[in-house]
Amino acid sequence: MIHSMTGYAVTTKKTINSLLSMELRSLNHRYLDIQFRLPDEFRLLEPVMRELLATKLNRGRIECHLSFAKLSGTENPQQLNVDLMQKLTALDCAVRVSLPDALSLRVVDILRWPGILSDDVLPTDDLYGVCMEALQITADELMVSRNREGQKIKILLFGHLDKINQLISEAVPHIPVLLRAFQEKLAARLRDAMINCDDDRIRQELVLFASKIDVDEELSRLQTHSDEVRRILIAGGVIGKRLDFLMQELNREANTLGSKSADVKISSISMELKILIEQMREQIQNIE
Repeated sequence: MIHSMTGYAVTTKKTINSLLSMELRSLNHRYLDIQFRLPDEFRLLEPVMRELLATKLNRGRIECHLSFAKLSGTENPQQLNVDLMQKLTALDCAVRVSLPDALSLRVVDILRWPGILSDDVLPTDDLYGVCMEALQITADELMVSRNREGQKIKILLFGHLDKINQLISEAVPHIPVLLRAFQEKLAARLRDAMINCDDDRIRQELVLFASKIDVDEELSRLQTHSDEVRRILIAGGVIGKRLDFLMQELNREANTLGSKSADVKISSISMELKILIEQMREQIQNIE
């Protein structure tokens, strides 16, 4: 299969008294770059979440956003973090030993301290389990989304390859026609110039001209690279970087074809090839 690097998936998990939403967004990137936006209580899960995503995805910038909220209408009394309160009390005493004039912590100060109060929504282990289950489902849906987009790109690339092969087929028989036209034109010029129009002179000029416009090698390499792109697309897998390299090779041959052009037809074919190759390159930037 071919996977695009762009995709989107979201999963919502509802518990007895809370709602958890896992969102994954995938964009183009040279390597695998995973960015997280998690609530503080889920930060400990980031290494495990990163490991799970790395087993499923190879390239792309992955944005993972987790939102977690208590459902309205549920009664979840806030609980006091006793361990944190005891630590704050000990620190308060230590400070006042060194600074007797320092004000002691008030009850309102302790209650406002980050992490001192927590909603009794679910035990931590249960929350973590729900989070990882949501990530697994969302990652699978993201892969389906990326594969669906990849198949569209594959069909589009096949269409471009067909056009490239058609242009190559048009160029191949045009070269002998071009040589015959040059031979007739050269003979006419020699006759007009009242020069002895011997066959040896014409053959020499013709050989020189043919060597300058010989594009058989370029056309052959264009066909070879085109066939290789098609083979890689059919094989599938992680192919984005290989295809990008082949686009550089195709573009090099198309440029050489244009530089050797001896008439409008070959110049037009070279220009059409470069446009098609650039369109393919833009699409390949999305392939994993």
